[in-house]
Amino acid sequence: MSDATLLLLPIVAGLIGWATNWLAIKMSFYPVRFIGLGAIGWQGVIPRKSEKMAHICVDRTMQQFGDLNAVYEKLEPQRIVEQIISQVTPRMDEYIDEIMYEIQPVLWDNLPLFVKRRIYQWARQQLPNRVEELVEDFGDDLDDLVDLKALLSKELEKHPDLMNRIFQQAGAVELRSVVNCGALLGGLLGAALIPLWTRFPEPWILPVGGFLVGFLTNWLAINLIFTPVRPRRFLFWTIQGLFLRRQPEIAEVWAQLVADELITVEKVADAMLNGHRGDRTRAIIQKHLRPLLDDSMIMKLTAQVSVGMAGYTELKKVMNQKAVKATKEVFSDPEFNRERAPVVADVLSSQLKALGPAEFQDILRPAFREEELLLMFVGGLFGAVAGIAQFISLTYFQFSG
Repeated sequence: MSDATLLLLPIVAGLIGWATNWLAIKMSFYPVRFIGLGAIGWQGVIPRKSEKMAHICVDRTMQQFGDLNAVYEKLEPQRIVEQIISQVTPRMDEYIDEIMYEIQPVLWDNLPLFVKRRIYQWARQQLPNRVEELVEDFGDDLDDLVDLKALLSKELEKHPDLMNRIFQQAGAVELRSVVNCGALLGGLLGAALIPLWTRFPEPWILPVGGFLVGFLTNWLAINLIFTPVRPRRFLFWTIQGLFLRRQPEIAEVWAQLVADELITVEKVADAMLNGHRGDRTRAIIQKHLRPLLDDSMIMKLTAQVSVGMAGYTELKKVMNQKAVKATKEVFSDPEFNRERAPVVADVLSSQLKALGPAEFQDILRPAFREEELLLMFVGGLFGAVAGIAQFISLTYFQFSG
């Protein structure tokens, strides 16, 4: 066999190393949703484990920071009060009209305009105090009112590609380096096969060698990302897991995407109102509406044409419904969500940056740890198939020569 033919071994092995690392990276990200039949199929490691990673991230960051109540303080409750008042006040007349037309349409239609205006004015005067007390109450109980893990699970189910974007935006350079390192290691392993193949040209040598190249280069890909955990000196270089070395950048990207798309003011408010703890939220709203009802001019008018407590109960029910509707509308304001997002991002980012390398790795690594062997085995199978093809081609060259 000619020397030129033998040179195919490291070249093909390098291609195997490159391809299997590329495949391992792609299998980590794609497909975003499960493709297959029954239990047989595949979903990208990161989308499949994104919920687990997000929960670990919340545990770590909240452990560092305290709880949602502390994050709430960073959002400046007074700014939330101002937002509610600015959004509700212009629509106060409309809300009162909706309430009265629902429970007492005849009374409201026949009421003189000057009386209606007095009611509108009275309600606007009462609003700031009621809102301040309500917002303060929410701030005290926010951690109990919002199940953050349930919120994340719900949103990640709708957006399974979010974690992909975190890894891809923050680690694009590192991921390319991993693929290229696979080509280098594959080439070196292929060169090591030359003397073995020359001395023992057995049919099984190249498939087994291809399996080892694919397996080892995928092992290298995973370990380059996550190990060593802490910086270590090696000759003239300081080495550390590629993603751990980029902890500040990854923390910023992670925090920004989470703040923009997961833990927004609108989604937290929705979780408060419609999550499995929504009854407690509505009870707090009702508690702060009760004084408003007891002293209201509306109630006095309604009492004239209603049957005692029945009228009061109906009014309370309708006002609660309108308050919940108004809350949703207030916090769905895109501009307000964009304005508050950097505050949430800053909180998350600072806490992720403050984590030690081992703690930061514990957020990212568990998703891969459970799938590492499978990724390496798939790389090995791919390498073995390439080794069989290489054996056939080398045999052909040998006989044709």
